[in-house]
Amino acid sequence: MTSDLNKLTLAQALMGLKDKKFTSVDLVSACYTQIDKVDSKVKAFLALPKEKALEAAKRADRLIADLGLNAFDKHPLLGVPYACKDNFNTKDIETTASSNILKAYIPPYESTVTQKLNDAGAVLIGKTNMDAFAHGSSTETSDFFPTLNPWDTKRVAGGSSGGSAAAVALDMCTFAVGSETSGSIRGPAAWCGVSGVKPTYGRVSRFGVIAMASSTDSPGPIGKTIDDCAYVLSILAGKDLNDATTSDVTPEIYHEKIQTYQIKGKKIGVPKSYFNIDLETGVKSAVMGALKEFEKQGARLVDIELLDPKYSIAVYTILQRSEVSSNLARFDGIRFGHPRTAFGFEAKKRMMLGAYALSAGYYDQYYSKAQKVRTLIVADFKRAFDNVDFIAGPTMPTVALKLGEGAKNPMFGEMADVLINPSSIAGLTAVSIPCGFSQNLPVGLQLLGNMFAESEVLGASYIYQQVTSFHKDKPKLYA
Repeated sequence: MTSDLNKLTLAQALMGLKDKKFTSVDLVSACYTQIDKVDSKVKAFLALPKEKALEAAKRADRLIADLGLNAFDKHPLLGVPYACKDNFNTKDIETTASSNILKAYIPPYESTVTQKLNDAGAVLIGKTNMDAFAHGSSTETSDFFPTLNPWDTKRVAGGSSGGSAAAVALDMCTFAVGSETSGSIRGPAAWCGVSGVKPTYGRVSRFGVIAMASSTDSPGPIGKTIDDCAYVLSILAGKDLNDATTSDVTPEIYHEKIQTYQIKGKKIGVPKSYFNIDLETGVKSAVMGALKEFEKQGARLVDIELLDPKYSIAVYTILQRSEVSSNLARFDGIRFGHPRTAFGFEAKKRMMLGAYALSAGYYDQYYSKAQKVRTLIVADFKRAFDNVDFIAGPTMPTVALKLGEGAKNPMFGEMADVLINPSSIAGLTAVSIPCGFSQNLPVGLQLLGNMFAESEVLGASYIYQQVTSFHKDKPKLYA
């Protein structure tokens, strides 16, 4: 049995640990065995602190032996192994954001997200690959190597949290954390066939996360089920004095709320503009099938009008590049030991465009105007949520693209994330869950909720996963 422990969901792993059917060391060891078996095929991990992880697992086992179930009252994730995107500072463990300029950087402190997970008793087994500084939607801009798609290694895993999504898809960890600026959780979750949650902006602390675009960066969980994601989000959510952008709105116990969620009579907005773009036929078919399933469960589908998502591409591009140019100004050879020539091409390109947009004579023409359009996008969603409970559509317009496709289009990321950009700009909560296949590759359904409506989108997703099995399908590479 211990050889299959890596296949367990978070809920199953916790139940087994509480019932003492296996130990945390067994669980962690099973994940490392799986990593040894398959990671060379997809390259999800950058760092594997095995010795530290096994020591943490032994401490967890001692606590469980001494305190029994009481140990989980204080440490609700006690002994559960997880993977972490490499832009979260982890004390005494190399953190590079997949960039050469941070190679060999050992943070002296923990990010709030990893500190909360440590306090909850979770065991960090590895740091995962990503697009360098999260600049990308395929994990191909990593300065080290691309992460490959578990369903077809000739294709990309998505980005920028591609390593985290691939690790979950292949059961190399029980759950993972990623971050999303626009699509970086939902995109790879869709293309790797797993569940991902982008919380409301400010719901989860950004402290200790290497910043990409500070006004949209949102850390969140990636899991085998939406129930697992809800459990992790319950731990991560909340006010943080180290991050002034975190909200005072009290978080809910999401994994408990979704168990009693009722979808009957709920209104799901279906925006025409999200289906009028150039969608892959198989993607559209899978998403429409998912919407019909929601109808069977008692939800009402309501056609709604939203601004064409193409307008968000220009807004996001200007805002994100501008914030990148500011955030990356701090990286130099004095602080981190590597000269600025160590920046990759994508980082240099984004910094130059951002500096141009913020420069004298162009600030009003570009950045200021983009912020005004952002306000219109926020108001557009607000009007929509006056009439519907949440909004549904495809996560990505296509299934995972082949390696190298992104390099053909300098705006590849923005075009790939066209259906994600609007909700990110507006700071909304959203999820991506598996809803079918096209070309034998997973398709993701995204559900958007109003700000701090995590329980709504998680609850609806949970009901969907109770009556479907797409989230249980595993890549052929797994075998």
